[in-house]
Amino acid sequence: MPATLLRSADLAHLSYTPEGDRFDASWEALLSTLLGLGRAAGADLVEFFLERNHYLGALVEDDRLTSVSPRVSLGAGIRVFRGTSDCYVSTNDLSFQGLRVALEKALGLMGLLLPSAHAYVPEIHLELLRDYGQGEKEGWRSGCSPMAEVAEVLLAGSDRLRQTTTHLQSRRLSYFRDWQEVMVAASDGTFARDIRLTQSAVASVLCADGDHRASIGDRSGDTGNPNFLRQWDYSTLAENVAEAAGNMLYANYVESGTYPVIMANQFGGVIFHEACGHLLETTQIERGTTPFAQQKGQRIAHENLTAWDEGISLGAFGSIAMDDEGMPAQRTLLIENGILKNFLSDRAGSMRTGHPRTGSGRRQSYAYAAASRMRNTYIAPGEASVADLIASVDRGIYCKRMGGGSVGATGQFNFAVDEAYWIENGTIKQPLKGATLIGEAKEILQRISMSANDLALAPGFCGSVSGNIYVTVGQPHIKVDAITVGGR
Repeated sequence: MPATLLRSADLAHLSYTPEGDRFDASWEALLSTLLGLGRAAGADLVEFFLERNHYLGALVEDDRLTSVSPRVSLGAGIRVFRGTSDCYVSTNDLSFQGLRVALEKALGLMGLLLPSAHAYVPEIHLELLRDYGQGEKEGWRSGCSPMAEVAEVLLAGSDRLRQTTTHLQSRRLSYFRDWQEVMVAASDGTFARDIRLTQSAVASVLCADGDHRASIGDRSGDTGNPNFLRQWDYSTLAENVAEAAGNMLYANYVESGTYPVIMANQFGGVIFHEACGHLLETTQIERGTTPFAQQKGQRIAHENLTAWDEGISLGAFGSIAMDDEGMPAQRTLLIENGILKNFLSDRAGSMRTGHPRTGSGRRQSYAYAAASRMRNTYIAPGEASVADLIASVDRGIYCKRMGGGSVGATGQFNFAVDEAYWIENGTIKQPLKGATLIGEAKEILQRISMSANDLALAPGFCGSVSGNIYVTVGQPHIKVDAITVGGR
């Protein structure tokens, strides 16, 4: 292998100056030298993750813009692997010497030292830069709505909520955009770059009439469209939120019990994401917290259920051209007709569990090491209609809008239902409030007996060991034959 002789006296004086204020091929010499240093020290693999980030958030409460939150950051993370162990160090200093110091710290944590004065350092040959950030992506940040336009749209949306909502006590609209440029270089030859743009807007209301209360919110989200806010249909969203709040304001409380439940599409998929999706990440296998660790190829769900995780749906909140380890996005079949087919795996997860990488190594920012995480995760559509599902229930509950909840380490969950209705003799009847769905993933998966043909996706956020990331949840309308419902 070609090599360069480095003396300790020279190391402190090495200097590289990449071109401009962007990540491009001019970073190759700097990164390949550092990767070589890491390999010469005895690391099995070294990875650099570089990030440049521009963020803007804004909040309107009632008729006032009350908060503007800009943020700019620049940094890098260095991961060192030795055997099945690894460590991670981050830094804000992207000079050659700054990155070298961070690399030295990471190596030291693994019990490794930089090579001696006269040691040969291997030359790391990186692939030709795979640049997913070329073309129109270069203009995404400058093409987004300026702050004045953001304020104008949010205030117009707030006014529309005022016009459409009865018994209104307060209203809130918020928006953020998150622009990110990333580069990944690793000693296995990986060399890739991408630009990402994620935007979201939320509208919510609180209504009250005497002792009656109702709080409803709705989120829109998008990736890769600088015109998102200009195209956001806040008027329709306001009407939907107002209608739901009006229905729930005087709703009776649900009676606790076990019922068949019809769960709506879109954000209804949050339960599958939280209670099951996390259990199919290799981080859960490593921790010993998934009941499915040894069940690949076995039935874990009703034969009706097929589920996917992928990063390629156009505009979806969890879509990525590549993951945060430089692997191109793809589709991963999780469950097919009830049979567990695959787990979601990042580099470290694959190394420690043997499951192949799936382009699922994701992180919030350079401050976190990547981990196996979901992207766009959803239950596949079936052949039934929504009317078929409703008609199959004699006495049960229609969960139209899900709220927040919590999930235990092995899949026990409880989720609030923000908007629900009683079903009797196959017909949707009066609204209900106060419902909480309670269960355990390995049991509920066996009871999803029907899926409608109306798959729809919804934007969401997911927190785990590598921070908070953007994801999509989704499903068609589904029928759960029996689930515990908490109420009064």
